[in-house]
Amino acid sequence: MTPRIKKLKAASVAATPSISIERALLVTDFYKGEAGRHSTPVMRAKNFYHLCENQTLYLGDDELIVGERGPEPKAVSTFPELTCHTADDLRILNSRPMARYAVAEEDIDTYEQEVIPYWTGRSLRDRLFAHVPEAWTRAYKAGLFTEFMEQRAPGHTALDGLIYEKGLLDIRAEIGTALEALDYLSDPRAADKAESLRAMDIACRASVCFAERHAELAEAMAADTEEAARRAELREIARICRKVPAHAPETFHEALQMYWFVHLGTITELNGWDAMSPGHLDQHLAPFYEKEQREGSLTRDEAKELLCCFWIKFNNHPAPPKVGVTAQESGTYNDFTNINIGGLTKEGQDGSSEVSTLLLEVAAELALLQPQCNLQVSHRTPQRLLKAAARVIKKGLGYPSLFNADAVVMEQVRVGKSVEDAREGGTSGCIETGAFGKEAYILTGYLNVPKILEVTLNNGVDPLTGIRMGPATGEADALTTFEALYRAFDAQLKAVVDLKVSVNNTIERMVARYAPAPFLSSVIRGCVQNGKDYYNGGPRYNTTYIQCCGIGTVTDSLSALKTHVFEGSRSLSGLVDSLNANFEGDEALKLTLKNKTPFFGNDDDRADDLMKRVYASLFNAIDGRPNTKGGRYHLNMLSTTCHVYFGKMLGATPNGRLAHQPASDGTSPSHGADRNGPTAVMKSLAKMDQVKSGGTLLNMRFLPQTLESDTDIENLTHLVRTYFGLGGHHVQFNVVDTQTLLDARKHPENHRDLLVRVAGYSDYFVDLDDDHQREIIARTPYDAWG
Repeated sequence: MTPRIKKLKAASVAATPSISIERALLVTDFYKGEAGRHSTPVMRAKNFYHLCENQTLYLGDDELIVGERGPEPKAVSTFPELTCHTADDLRILNSRPMARYAVAEEDIDTYEQEVIPYWTGRSLRDRLFAHVPEAWTRAYKAGLFTEFMEQRAPGHTALDGLIYEKGLLDIRAEIGTALEALDYLSDPRAADKAESLRAMDIACRASVCFAERHAELAEAMAADTEEAARRAELREIARICRKVPAHAPETFHEALQMYWFVHLGTITELNGWDAMSPGHLDQHLAPFYEKEQREGSLTRDEAKELLCCFWIKFNNHPAPPKVGVTAQESGTYNDFTNINIGGLTKEGQDGSSEVSTLLLEVAAELALLQPQCNLQVSHRTPQRLLKAAARVIKKGLGYPSLFNADAVVMEQVRVGKSVEDAREGGTSGCIETGAFGKEAYILTGYLNVPKILEVTLNNGVDPLTGIRMGPATGEADALTTFEALYRAFDAQLKAVVDLKVSVNNTIERMVARYAPAPFLSSVIRGCVQNGKDYYNGGPRYNTTYIQCCGIGTVTDSLSALKTHVFEGSRSLSGLVDSLNANFEGDEALKLTLKNKTPFFGNDDDRADDLMKRVYASLFNAIDGRPNTKGGRYHLNMLSTTCHVYFGKMLGATPNGRLAHQPASDGTSPSHGADRNGPTAVMKSLAKMDQVKSGGTLLNMRFLPQTLESDTDIENLTHLVRTYFGLGGHHVQFNVVDTQTLLDARKHPENHRDLLVRVAGYSDYFVDLDDDHQREIIARTPYDAWG
């Protein structure tokens, strides 16, 4: 690590996340003066130009990649036009013990006087809650599902190679051609398309303006800098900022800065849920790196230093915090940028290069919270690269996560994407699959599958509140066979999915109408050609995902019911009474359920067949439904940290889990249910037809001594390849012992840099709240490969 990188890393780690109200004030001022004077797309584009033209710039000492969303590193903007924080929200963020965002009291006063009065009733969140039906609100409050777009704009966007082939001036020329080609005589949407295209043009000009302002700042700083080396660096920064993003990059440094300006544009325009990702960064950078290596104009060490500067920029950008009641909960600073490494080229060849190795080295040496990275492992991925990733995993950072690139391609081809687009795609956010640079793949929120079973067992009523949530599908005494019970579960599942989809279709139209993203649209293939916004069916592909949570919990619960009620001597009504009493006075029943039931994760077909049946029910309830943008709904199987929240909204379950404890995460087994080692877990999960999903998530925890030797590293790679050979989509590893985690709870000051894999992301263990810390400790630690 060079002295420059040591200094930049130390400054990034030490910086306190804070709330900057500058963006909110600029947006509010602009809307007060311009509202009603422009179409919505043009209004959004002009607002973006106003931001790019007026936001405070920051160019720090020693930086080689420049640009911040806020006035300084880790200063987080707010987005009141989407979700307007209250003064209480801001005070909570300033005072909560974990994942705190510093907010000056005078800024809270200003926000209360200038921002909140204007956006109350006008924000997208306020509009959304004013339109949803009471049945949706009841289900939402009961924890049957969540809705992403009540907190942030839709996200999970990743780029392909477009911005390395064309500058924004080239894209503006294409926009001009598209405008000239509009057919106002035959196309009833021509006028709407014209407004969207004009908005994209304005947004491109805005980003160029932002870069040119940085060029001017760098030139001014160079004029005031006495040190010759830094003066030369600043002049080179100014040159690059005048070139990109207006023009396509030609050097490694220009390519990194090009992406960074585009990234900043997308996260300044809107607060998309899960930040923009660069996609296959190694594949995008390799031509620049290899060209300059041949020419002798860039050394390996120079490239690595530039990558480190780039990496640190992501770490300077914490996620925008939530609003409302969720502001009281400790969240995460991680904004889920997920850099894909390796994988396949468009032609189906190995996508790895020397840049792939460099990215792994940078991730390991910096050991930062952000960005996350993953290795896309295909049948063509060289073993040396997978072993290099395994050595990074051994460090206990929780990354890189590992994905089956061959399965990722098949998942996309199944839903109608071309093989070439699928190969250029990958995974972003946590584990979600999409066609990079060509698709809007939107997550709508999580589905609490164990809660649906709980409602089923209580004839459509939530036993925690006594409020009816679904149709009356039979009292417990009337469900006399397992098939009758399962039919009732299927009926409740369909009712919940119908409700969620019906309202989400309305929300999709509201986002398209009130919150278009003209800058993002300009860099996603299809939007210019179709004359449509990213959120309005513009991209080549348009997918809506519903994330299904808790399949381990619901599978084990069904197994317990089948084993002890329908194949045993227990009465269903009596067991339901015990569940609703949280097993009070019936400890023996709880122990029987926990210890005498076939559980998922042990390569036991008695449980695994039930998992397959639940998965089929989820697939049938969700997959293929039309969305409002010409695309389809699909499911994926992840929970992020929502399995903890969903557990709080859930009573005791038939697998012996107590009320309000976490449900199972992703597609991992229930806590403590996996008793036969990691191979059995993978064999159980491989029975799920994962290609029919948009992604699955498997968490595993190994003790450090399991990965001590080169043979252990080799064993890990064989385990991964075996699982992927069986059709697995994803796996990720925590490498940490229980004693370390317990000591970190007791003495957090001694473990400030302890990173753990939470869900599809890593976080500092000591920044997690008590519930999430306990959940990670409860995961089964493996000390052998069997």
